[in-house]
Amino acid sequence: MEMLQARKVLGLISGSSLDGVNAAVIATDGVDVFEKSTILDVPYDDELREKLRWLHRHYTTATEQEKLAIEEDVTKFHANIVNDIKENYDQNIELIGFHGHTIFHNPAEHYIYHIGNGQMLADLTGIKTVSRFRQADILSGGLGAPLSGVYHQAIVADMEKPITIVDIGGISTLTWVGINGEMMSFDTGPGNNAINDWVLKHGGQHMDYNGKLAATGKVNLSILKQLTHHKFIAKFPPKAADKDTFRDKLEHLEGLSLEDGAATATAFIAEAIAYSIAFYLPETPKSIIICGGGAKNPTLVRFIRQQLPEIEIKTAEDFGWDSSAIEAQAFAYLAARRINFIPSSYPFTTGVQQPCICGEVFSPK
Repeated sequence: MEMLQARKVLGLISGSSLDGVNAAVIATDGVDVFEKSTILDVPYDDELREKLRWLHRHYTTATEQEKLAIEEDVTKFHANIVNDIKENYDQNIELIGFHGHTIFHNPAEHYIYHIGNGQMLADLTGIKTVSRFRQADILSGGLGAPLSGVYHQAIVADMEKPITIVDIGGISTLTWVGINGEMMSFDTGPGNNAINDWVLKHGGQHMDYNGKLAATGKVNLSILKQLTHHKFIAKFPPKAADKDTFRDKLEHLEGLSLEDGAATATAFIAEAIAYSIAFYLPETPKSIIICGGGAKNPTLVRFIRQQLPEIEIKTAEDFGWDSSAIEAQAFAYLAARRINFIPSSYPFTTGVQQPCICGEVFSPK
C-alpha cells in the first residue's frame, strides 16, 4: 500500500453526449482537494464521433476486431491529450484517472460495456493510470453509477449545508450533503442527451447551443406530463440511468417543431431534477449548485429555477469553478482514492452492499 500523500492527478472523461474529452488536473490525496488547475475541453473529430455513434448502435453485432479498433482510437485520442498537457503545461502529472467511454450501461442488470484501454494509455504516456472504475463497482454488486458523489462531497466541505450539487451531463446526477456531512447520490433522470438527440435528428446540430432553440420554443405540457410519468422518475434511490433509459418516452416529442421539441425536452430534465429534490432527499437543501454541460444552458437553468423558486440556485461558475471540468476532476479524485485504497462507492450511492474501492491500476511497461 502506498503512503497517503497529495499527488498531481489528471482526470479524463468522455461523456455519453459525445461532445469530446474533458481533462482537468487536481492536487489531491483522495480525501482533500488542494488545487485545481489545467482544464481542457477537446472535441472529438467528426470521424471518431461517428465511429462511437456507430458502436452505440451496433455494439451487439460488431465484431471483436471492430470493437478493439475503436477502443484503440479512443485510447490514442486520450493519450494525445495527455502528452499535449505534459508538453505545453507546467504540470508534473503523477497519476491519470481514465474514465474511458461508456457504450452501453444497463444498471438494472448490473451490466456495462465500456471502452478505454488503461494499459495502453499508461504505455503511451509513461504515467501510471487508473481505469475501469465502473466495472469494479458492478462486480461488487453496484449499479456502476453515480461515482462522482464522493468528489462532490469533498468540494462542498466548507459550504453551508444541507447542499446539493446537480451535475447535468448526458444523464443528470444529484449529490446531497447533509449538515453532519452525510451524503447520498443518484441519477435523477435525463440530461443533455435528451436535447442533443432531438436537435441532431431534427436540426442537424450536435446540441442546443446556449439553449437558444428551447428559449424560442414552447413547452408542450401534455407531452411533458407523459414524459414525467416514467418508472425511473418514480423509483427510489439508489438508482442509475443510461442514455437509452428514456429513449422510448422521448419518442412522444415526434411531431413537434424543432424549437418546441427542444423546449419540452429541456423542461423534462428540469422537472425530473425538481421531482427528485422534492421527494427523495432527507432534507431540502439550502442551495443547489448546477454543474456539467447543463450549467452552460441558460434556458435549462431558468427552467430549474422556475421549478424550485424557494431554493437558491447557482452554477459552478458562480464559485469560480468550471462546470465542464468537475466530472474530469472527479475521476482524478477517484484515481487518488484507488491508489490509497479508499472506497469510492457506497450503499447510498451505487447500492453496493459494502464500501467499494473502485478502479484498476496500470503501470507503464
